[in-house]
Amino acid sequence: MAESYGLWALVPTAVVLLLAVTTHRALESLLVGILVGVLIIDPSTILTQLADKSLAVMTDEDVAWIILVCSLMGSLIALLIRTGATRVFVDRVAVRVTTRAKALLMSWGLGVALFVDDYLNSLAVGTSMGRITDKFKTPREMLAYVVDSTAAPISVIIPISTWAVFFGVLLEDADVVPKGEGIWLYVEAIPYMFYAWIAALMVPLVVSGYVPLIGPMRRAQIRADESGACIPPGAEHIAKTYQAIQEKEGAESSLWLFIGPMAALVGFTWYFDLDFLKGIYVTLAITVMLILVRRTLTLEDTFNTIIDGVKTMIEPLAVLVCAFLLKEVNDGLQLTELVIHWVSPMVTAETLPLMVFLVMGVVAFATGDNWGVFVISIPIVTALAGNLGADMVLVVGATLSGSTFGSHACFYSDATVLTAQATGCTPFQHAYTQLPYALIAAALTALLYWLI
Repeated sequence: MAESYGLWALVPTAVVLLLAVTTHRALESLLVGILVGVLIIDPSTILTQLADKSLAVMTDEDVAWIILVCSLMGSLIALLIRTGATRVFVDRVAVRVTTRAKALLMSWGLGVALFVDDYLNSLAVGTSMGRITDKFKTPREMLAYVVDSTAAPISVIIPISTWAVFFGVLLEDADVVPKGEGIWLYVEAIPYMFYAWIAALMVPLVVSGYVPLIGPMRRAQIRADESGACIPPGAEHIAKTYQAIQEKEGAESSLWLFIGPMAALVGFTWYFDLDFLKGIYVTLAITVMLILVRRTLTLEDTFNTIIDGVKTMIEPLAVLVCAFLLKEVNDGLQLTELVIHWVSPMVTAETLPLMVFLVMGVVAFATGDNWGVFVISIPIVTALAGNLGADMVLVVGATLSGSTFGSHACFYSDATVLTAQATGCTPFQHAYTQLPYALIAAALTALLYWLI
């Protein structure tokens, strides 16, 4: 079945990781890994494979959704910067924030408040809090850790989110539960999504110093303390993407021009059955009308800013498209099925949750994709759980935990790439400094699944 390529299926991902560690560059590493993958599949049809797989990725509904959402969020953020709304928000918040820990805890609190979608969480909190944390010589890698460890974990454990809706439908499609009951199985599994709970709760412990800074994060903090360089070397171009959008001179803004769109985005996303794309469309339209009615910007300036906002997302979207292309290659190599096939003979009903957590973590890390992996793995994992008589609620919790961990550890996952872009560091810098904390949370999670 999944043994046609054997160990060769692991080579493209291994090449990507080796190059990333060597070069600290995501896009180039992914492109080489993709090329190696198509060579393994069939060296005589390289161009055909690249063309077909590229078209498959670019016409995929999930990829199109990500491109639209991220582009429109870039436009909204650009408008808030250009009108001065972000500056007013930062000034108001800065009055109440007097220490580094308070700044980071406020970032954590905002992340909890914006629970409906992890993309919204990463982009909104990351772009708005950078200038505040800079005042206290906080490395952007630390802000990225706080944002990323709040975004997906909070969206996972609060069932009124895009994650819950998507996963509930998958459970119904896999015939695990009757139609309309997928969300309730998801809710039952929330207490067992151990990684999400631990990752989110570790943030205030790290920020407050109860869990010390470790390895690369400690070195990043020393750099910021000694030189004042909050933005890490090599990431200056990312910071410049937002610095290129300047507040209009003499713009009369207000705090409500920042809070209103953010509240509207949450509210409309909720109103449209957690459809973030519809929420951002309506929010952007309302924001544009407010700007024009208040005459904060001219019509030409408004739409030029919208285009400039889309431009800020080009680099992270290029990385994400390549990550999806690598996933397409790995699907051709049957990587997910291969890993599950290798592990299946070694599991029992008691050990299945632990093995699911570990395997899903490895697969999500290798592919850089959560939702796409779910589509393939959920039918296999739930069928295995049914055959073994394992606790389905516990298995669902382990599946979500594993994918969240894999996403945190992977430098080219959507969460890592977007958080890095929003906070002003490269995806590799963010993933590398976050990895020790992700591994601590993963070790504690594995222990809990082993003991339960």
